[in-house]
Formats: sequence, structure tokens, C-alpha cells
Amino acid sequence: MTLKPLEEALLENVAEIHHSDQGVQYLSNAYISVLKAHGIQISIARSGRPWENGYAERLIRTLKEEEVYLNDYQDIHEARTRIGHFIRQVYHQKRPHSALGYLTPVEFERQNLS
Repeated sequence: MTLKPLEEALLENVAEIHHSDQGVQYLSNAYISVLKAHGIQISIARSGRPWENGYAERLIRTLKEEEVYLNDYQDIHEARTRIGHFIRQVYHQKRPHSALGYLTPVEFERQNLS
């Protein structure tokens, strides 16, 4: 379930580092192979240390509070569609992040990475 979103994300942008927790989906040979094929450095938080993956933990909390818990999805397709929309259109384009100086990720990228 994580491989397709990774491949879709890589069509838009290739990061230098991929940081994750020790979830089995991130440790699979297929997932790691895709990261390596794109020259992405792999960084994995140590077990039992969620603060090492703080940004991802915050994304998941926001996703649950502002999207998942507020909706009753009819099926997995609707859930994937709505969650994908939330991440791409709301979280990345409309929601300011304190870690980015209260810019949205899209604004931050335009200002600093162009």
C-alpha cells in the first residue's frame, strides 16, 4: 500500500533523504529498491523513539484529526482518494507549518528550493 504513493511522489519530486519509522512497509525489499534506484539516502528512526520521526508523526496526527476521524469512507478507494487529496491539496498547499516559518510546504519550496 505504500509503494504506489512513493512512486507517485517520485514523479513530482525526488528527495535526497527518506526518513521513516521501522514499519515493515518501509523495510520491504521493493520499497528500499525504489529508494536506492532514485539515489535517495535511507534514514530510519530507532525503535521506541517516535520523536526521531516527529514530522511524520505530526502529519499522521493532523491527517487523523482533520480528515480520517471526520469522515465515514464507503470503501478503500474513497479513503485513498480523500486522504490523497487531503495530503496534496490541504496539508501541502493550504496548511502553514511552524517548522517552515508558517509557510505551506509549497510556499517553502518555491522560496527556498527553486
